[in-house]
Amino acid sequence: MRKGYLTLYLSLCLTLMLAFVLTVVEGARRSTIRMEGECVADIALNSVLAEYHRELLEQYDLLFVDMSYGTSTAGIENTTEHLRRYLQKNFERTDTGVFGAKDWLQLSVSQLQIKEVSLASDEGGNVMKRQALEYMKSSSVEGLLVDILDRISILDTLGFDRGEIEEERRHVQNQIDEIELPVTVDEEGNEREINLENPADQVNQFRNSFLLGLLLGDTSQLSGSTIQQRDYLSQRNRMTGAGIAPGFYQPDGAANQLLFDCYLFEKCGWYGNELEKSLLKYQIEYLIAGQASDLENLEQIVKRLVIWREVANVVYLFSDQVKCMEAETLARTITAVILVPELAPVVKYSILFAWAYIESLSDVKILLKGGKIPLIKASEDWRTDLDSILDFSGEVSEEQTGENGLNYQDYLRIMLYLENSTDKNLRAMDIMEMDIRQTPGNSRFRMDACFDSYLTEVGISSAFGYSVHWEKRYSYQ
Repeated sequence: MRKGYLTLYLSLCLTLMLAFVLTVVEGARRSTIRMEGECVADIALNSVLAEYHRELLEQYDLLFVDMSYGTSTAGIENTTEHLRRYLQKNFERTDTGVFGAKDWLQLSVSQLQIKEVSLASDEGGNVMKRQALEYMKSSSVEGLLVDILDRISILDTLGFDRGEIEEERRHVQNQIDEIELPVTVDEEGNEREINLENPADQVNQFRNSFLLGLLLGDTSQLSGSTIQQRDYLSQRNRMTGAGIAPGFYQPDGAANQLLFDCYLFEKCGWYGNELEKSLLKYQIEYLIAGQASDLENLEQIVKRLVIWREVANVVYLFSDQVKCMEAETLARTITAVILVPELAPVVKYSILFAWAYIESLSDVKILLKGGKIPLIKASEDWRTDLDSILDFSGEVSEEQTGENGLNYQDYLRIMLYLENSTDKNLRAMDIMEMDIRQTPGNSRFRMDACFDSYLTEVGISSAFGYSVHWEKRYSYQ
């Protein structure tokens, strides 16, 4: 009986001990499943981000994953499949171990969904802009920001963007046109109105001319590159994502705006500083003007420069009593000849407007040749004389290069800063697409198919009946 009692006692103890051991083993299996699942998920999710686009990083220092992976089809399904393959490969057992090929976990992917992606073009391109600012964050722009804001304040005071000067010039010209000029009778008895011979009329004929031809003469050396705008991001239908990921800042504010402009000047070319790799050579001009060819973009910039310079020159000219007296003397002489002295005041102003325009053409020609022109001139900065508008034939005289003031790049910086932020972002991505498509294997590259952050839901299951789920967001930080 005593031996039986011990056997029963031992059996009960062994049963309890075995249950405890099996419970520990099963608990260890569950913990191992969760731990291995998290490790594999972490490796796979980071592996997706490791597939960043190499050319985009090399040329523009931006980290994005291209969902097309060099194919003609871009979509989140491609990335999902890449992620699934990474997960499944890491669950496969290739070693047999001591106990043979037995897999004690038998894990597989039971659920996989990429729920959100932050595409480069989201929020008007702010996702791309934020990354560009991260690249530039070590740069200091405080001094440059103050300079540009001061210059814009001066231009705003002049009313450069309201067309007030042109409106006033047209008003003066209308007054001249409304005056009835005296008539003369020729030998055949026919009446003929006497010509005013206003030198401003000859100048005004060139106001709608092709300015690049007027200023540079031979334009054959200019870039003739053109694009089909509908092929690029700013003009086509775009894919949309979730916007800037939670935890990242919005790239707003004047300092960020200027810092992004500095990034664009670092990565893009412009007239006089063209980049060999670029499709459009005048890229900064494209960011501002948004036209389909280099010639159109440069012409638009030159027109704006002429307008800005004309406004500043008119303001100065009207304040210079000596030059105003010269114009008044010429106007009195012209109107005295045709016996209409009451027309002298308006003719004087038309001459001043024409003189300011000739000076503006000279200014812009100097800028295109690499010289400098101050925003507001003093007497010693004025380069043309009144004789320059007499018999003007469209040829802008060669002047010594300016040494004081702002150069062409400085004026471009002001224009770029004033450009609409969204337009600038989208056109910047146009340029990125243009240049990257010229590299091998990237002929269909699209910035709106590139993401830098994604949220995914992963489910891992075991053949032993256990499963775990995670929702994870990964991004370049």
